[in-house]
Amino acid sequence: MKVQVLGTGCPKCTLLAERVAAAAQEMGLKLEVEKVTEIQQILSFGVLGTPALVINDKVCFSGKVPEQGELASLLKAASQEE
Repeated sequence: MKVQVLGTGCPKCTLLAERVAAAAQEMGLKLEVEKVTEIQQILSFGVLGTPALVINDKVCFSGKVPEQGELASLLKAASQEE
């Protein structure tokens, strides 16, 4: 599973990356979280607000840091698609 956190490195972006890693660990998923910080790369996803989460090349949300439960649901759905 390919997971990317889009953001310039602000506290919310860092928090999102930490929450994704924690949710994956709780679920027993092995994944690496790639942090995409370059503005041009972020814009290439069509994202206007950060932080944003991309799972398997699909933008799942942008402009917020979701709660752990919502992240777990997104990761579970993505892992079942593989």
